[in-house]
Amino acid sequence: MKAIQVVTPGGPNTLQELVVHTPRPGPGELLVKTAWAGVNFIDTYQRSGRYPLDLPATLGLEGAGEIAGMGTSVTGFHEGDRVAWAWAQGSYAEYVIVPAEKSVLIPESMSMEIAAASMMQGVTAQYLITSVYSAQPGDLALVHAAAGGVGLVLCQMLSSRGVTVIGTVSTDEKSQAARLAGAEHVIRYDREDFAPRLLEITQGYRCNVVYDSVGADTFEGSLQCLAPRATLVLFGAASGPVPPFDLQRLSALGSLTITRPTIAHFLTSPEENNWRATEVFNEIGEGHLAITLGGKYDLADAAQAHRDLESRATSGKLLLQVAG
Repeated sequence: MKAIQVVTPGGPNTLQELVVHTPRPGPGELLVKTAWAGVNFIDTYQRSGRYPLDLPATLGLEGAGEIAGMGTSVTGFHEGDRVAWAWAQGSYAEYVIVPAEKSVLIPESMSMEIAAASMMQGVTAQYLITSVYSAQPGDLALVHAAAGGVGLVLCQMLSSRGVTVIGTVSTDEKSQAARLAGAEHVIRYDREDFAPRLLEITQGYRCNVVYDSVGADTFEGSLQCLAPRATLVLFGAASGPVPPFDLQRLSALGSLTITRPTIAHFLTSPEENNWRATEVFNEIGEGHLAITLGGKYDLADAAQAHRDLESRATSGKLLLQVAG
């Protein structure tokens, strides 16, 4: 089978399309013929070596496809079922092994394309507003990269729950996208310092929560936007990791909470996996959540997808088409 692998860590040019052996499912595992694979920032971290892998390794954690085989002890699935997943290493390939407990059935009314596009970012937004910080009506939230894949979903989910959303973006097109997704105010961080601008917009009020996927470039400003006892959710590092931080500052800034969640710790059981994915699928099916596709690429063009994602010029979800 064809797979996109990293043999040596580095830039997008290090990605190679290779022919490798098709894996066999073990107990509790599904062999899935991949239709679509999601492209995420964590893939670029693994490619570059920031998140080390045992090499050579096939990239990709997210996708959708059709079950082609099953190991022993699998229940609730059948060959031919359409499934999606948000945490199965090796998804940039024609076939991937997916733990059954990490798989969810795709509703009949939903395309595999949208299912693949909604898993990692949809489930991430879901756990960020339910389990990391329980967003409540009347809250004020700042969402960085509000027109990115997770950002657009966060804006929609937060605004639908009665949260006032302020987003940061870098272009006029992204500003419009964030507003359409529910951001009441949008700040062009490339033109002005977002922290003082937020305080101008809110007439001095600070946020209950800041969702920050950018990292190093926005961290200090994010702290200045938080009200006493508020929460800073660092769930990515598109601009690089946050440098070492003196925890004593959290007291002086208002007894703040900072957390650095990752999706793997919020998909710890089949029940939790199904709850989060089903909630996302239901919101899509009911028309309350729209998934924006920012780009579709052939599997062989994975390196270009990485370049486009890391340029931060894209808006919405990037997908690799693996099978027609």
